[in-house]
Amino acid sequence: MTPEVKALPPGSLVQLIDAGDEKLGTATFNPHCLIAARVICRDPTKAIDVDFLATRLALARNLRDDLFGHPHYRLIHSEADGLPGLIIDRYGDVVSVQANTAGMELLEPVILAALDRVLDPRAVLMRNDSPVRGLEGLALERRVAKGTLDGPVELMENGLRFLADLGEGQKTGWFFDQRDNRAFAATLAKGRTVLDLYSYAGGFAVAAASAGATAVTAVDRSAECLELAEQSAKLNGLSIQTVRAEVFAEMERLAAGGHKFGLVVADPPAFVKSRKDLGVGAKGYRKMARLAAALVEPGGFLVTASCSHHMPLDRFIEEITHGLDTAGRSARILRIAGAGPDHPLHPHLPESAYLKAMVMQVD
Repeated sequence: MTPEVKALPPGSLVQLIDAGDEKLGTATFNPHCLIAARVICRDPTKAIDVDFLATRLALARNLRDDLFGHPHYRLIHSEADGLPGLIIDRYGDVVSVQANTAGMELLEPVILAALDRVLDPRAVLMRNDSPVRGLEGLALERRVAKGTLDGPVELMENGLRFLADLGEGQKTGWFFDQRDNRAFAATLAKGRTVLDLYSYAGGFAVAAASAGATAVTAVDRSAECLELAEQSAKLNGLSIQTVRAEVFAEMERLAAGGHKFGLVVADPPAFVKSRKDLGVGAKGYRKMARLAAALVEPGGFLVTASCSHHMPLDRFIEEITHGLDTAGRSARILRIAGAGPDHPLHPHLPESAYLKAMVMQVD
């Protein structure tokens, strides 16, 4: 890398040219990052302006509107939607934006102008607090870039109403990626008792209650998240029980008391945040499966998930299976799935298939 190139400001738009002087496209560039260039357009003649961004946003919106019957979804999923480093979640007339690269940071005014043109949202929240920003040399921040937010926002998912705290909740406020997995798990809940571990704002719990579960218990260490779960249940005319506790300790307590459930869901935050965490994180999934399996009644169901893209699918299956073996339980895998279609995968980035969800029937 030449001194002139190293001197370019992080996030600069550059032209990529091969050894034969052929222009390959326009990219955002950061000389201080391991991934120095991220292609944003393969047509080097196109200006990366409001028109360009608005076209990308409109294409993504049209796809999601074809997929879902309401404006609550992930609107932009980084490279797969042609905007590397950018995440946008839509909650009706409110959007939550996460710019994870220096390029998207510099393009923020253009992104906001394009959002106004395509969606005209009443409020835009910048959730620039992902740790990956540190790899790009970016500071962490949360701020309202447009309008005001005065509390949780309401969203629709699978015909149910939920509340999400975009300002204080995890990631961009709600995990739209589990939409299809929550719907499938709910089909197993009718007539069964349900335990939703790492419940967050009650996505699996409320869906299970709506599907006819006889009783639903949601466990999380956050009182604020459990309050949202209870409020979401009430919005749908439902009732769930919430327990504030560390999940591993609560599973051990329930097992000691002889409690069993017809459906147990364990959807934890990332146990493997980097490659160096793989060994320790893998043991965490194994322990989680061992403790959760002990709480499933014979013939009942266990749903486990990992949102760690550093945890390969085959290793995840291996660790969950090992956990069941240690618990002295046998099982059969009924379903393995990833994120919903509003989280598309880039065909050249298989590692973007970060979410893994597995459903098992336990003997």
